[in-house]
Amino acid sequence: MYAITGITGQVGGALARALLAAGHPVRAVMRDEKKAAPWVAQGCEVAIAAMDDAAALTKAFSDAEGVFILLPPVFDPQPGFPESRAVIAAVQAALISARPGKVVCLSTIGAQAAQPNLLTQLSLLEQKLGSLPMPVVFLRPGWFLENTLWDIAPARETGVISSFLQPLDRKIPMVATADVGRVAAELLTETWQGRRVVELEGPVRMAPNDLAAGLAKALGRPVRAEAVPRETWGALFKSQGMNDPLPRIQMLDGFNEGWIDFEGGPAGTVKGRVGLEAVLQELLSRAG
Repeated sequence: MYAITGITGQVGGALARALLAAGHPVRAVMRDEKKAAPWVAQGCEVAIAAMDDAAALTKAFSDAEGVFILLPPVFDPQPGFPESRAVIAAVQAALISARPGKVVCLSTIGAQAAQPNLLTQLSLLEQKLGSLPMPVVFLRPGWFLENTLWDIAPARETGVISSFLQPLDRKIPMVATADVGRVAAELLTETWQGRRVVELEGPVRMAPNDLAAGLAKALGRPVRAEAVPRETWGALFKSQGMNDPLPRIQMLDGFNEGWIDFEGGPAGTVKGRVGLEAVLQELLSRAG
């Protein structure tokens, strides 16, 4: 039995479907019972647990051959990341109590960075769960290609996408969530000892200009990328409802300045199979 948190999201869903397709039993760990029906229909067992409820998580993780941990993202955290720290503490306590056979944690590119930024939440996850008394692997994917979803409407309507990734021709590691889920499923069914780190990117690295070109091809119209001036970011993010935009700005700086990158370098990464064209086809069908 494999216990999967975050199963209602893109990565967790892709992971669960891969396991089910291979004939493995899956326990869907979720906080909202109303979302359980589709997974029950696919043959999953369901465990209801909030990610900050150590007792419920312990029950959900018990008797599991492997557990997949997806830390709920907090896009506008309080100083010091108290929201994520509470979840990490509960997950750590539950895993120690339940003692599953192995653990796969979704982390991020740049989790090893010392500079504070929005992804520090996942650095904290690695620090706390890295000493678990069972085998643990941290899967560090690149920038999600699915973030391009937010560019579809402006590309279609104006032919311009706004980019916080700069310069516009600088290629960075990007990856499809389908590849992240598939690799996570493969890791869950592997055997290893101690702590591992697996860094994952797509078939090729991509720049904002490449995303614009992909959208142009998919939409059948000219599309170009336009850099959003950095000095406007803070006011823009606050106008969108953020209380403290600094962690997000620090994260974007990390990608643009190169200190958010893979620890092992390009030669040490696992390469995914799904490219931008396939992702855009899926996103366009979803967007309508």
